[in-house]
Amino acid sequence: MLGSIWQCLYTNFLRFWLKWFLRQITGRCELQRICHGYEPGAPRTTRIENSLKSSKNKVLQDAVNVKEDAVEGCVTQIVKEKNIKEQKDPKFKVNLHQCLIQISGYNTLFTTVEELRKEVFDSENEEHEKMLLKLWDLLMPSVKLESRITKQWGNIGFQGDDPKTDFRGMGMLGLVNLVFFSEKYTKAARHVLSHANHPSQGYSYAIVGINLTEMAYSLLRSGALKPHFYNTVAGKPHMHHFHQLYCYLAYEFDKFWVEEKPASIMEFNIYREKFHDKVKGLLLEPEVSLILKIESKNCPDD
Repeated sequence: MLGSIWQCLYTNFLRFWLKWFLRQITGRCELQRICHGYEPGAPRTTRIENSLKSSKNKVLQDAVNVKEDAVEGCVTQIVKEKNIKEQKDPKFKVNLHQCLIQISGYNTLFTTVEELRKEVFDSENEEHEKMLLKLWDLLMPSVKLESRITKQWGNIGFQGDDPKTDFRGMGMLGLVNLVFFSEKYTKAARHVLSHANHPSQGYSYAIVGINLTEMAYSLLRSGALKPHFYNTVAGKPHMHHFHQLYCYLAYEFDKFWVEEKPASIMEFNIYREKFHDKVKGLLLEPEVSLILKIESKNCPDD
C-alpha cells in the first residue's frame, strides 16, 4: 500500500519538480541527461523509452510508437518541444535518433514475428513442404525419408506421422526457427538432436524446439527482450536477429537439460519453467547479450 502511494505521489507530483530542478541546475532536459549520462544500448534506450512514456507531453508520448520513416521528423519535433539548443548539444539529435530507431525497430520486429506465427503450415504450399523436407535433410542427411507421412518424423522429435499438426500453436514461425538453427549451426543442431534422442534422458527435439519458439515469442511480446536487442543491435533488429535469439535458447536449453538430468520427459514442464526463469533473470541485467557461443569441443566447425 505504501509503495503504491509513493509511486502515485512521485509520478503525479515529485517527478515533475525533480525534473524541473535538475534542468535548472544542469541546463539540460531529462532526455539530454540520459543521452549524456548513459552508454549506448539498453542502459540509454530503455531510459529514453521510459522517459517518453511517462511524459505528459503528447509529442513525447507518441514518440515510442513512431514508425521508422518518421523518426527524423519526430526527433526534430522533440527538440522544438523541449526547447533544446542544438548548437549547445550537437550530439543529442544523433543519440535520440538511434534510440528511437531501436524502439521503433523492436515494435516492427514483433509485428513481423506475429505475422509469421499466424501463417499456418499448409501441406499444399510447395515452399512450406520444401522447408519441412529441408529440416529432415539437415538433421538426418544419411537417412532417406521413406514418404511424406511416416513414423520416421519421430526420429527428430515430432509427435505423429505428419509434422504439420505440431505447428498449430506457432505456425510457420516454429518451422522457420527449426530450419534456421539446423542450417546456420548444423553441427550444433545435430549435437543437440543426439542428446534429445538419448534413450533415458532424451526429449522430443522438434516439439521442444517449437516450445522454445513460443518462449522466444512470449518474451518478445512482453518486451522482456528489449534489453537484449538494444544491446546487440545498434539499429533496428531484423527477423534474423530473432532467429539468432532462438538458436541461443535451443542450444542453451539442451545444455541446461543435460546438466539438470531430469528423471524423464514427464518433468519437461518443470524444467522448462526453470529454464524460462533463468533466461528472464539474465534479461534483467543491464548489459545482457544472449549471443550463442558454440563450444568448439562439441562442434569444431561451427
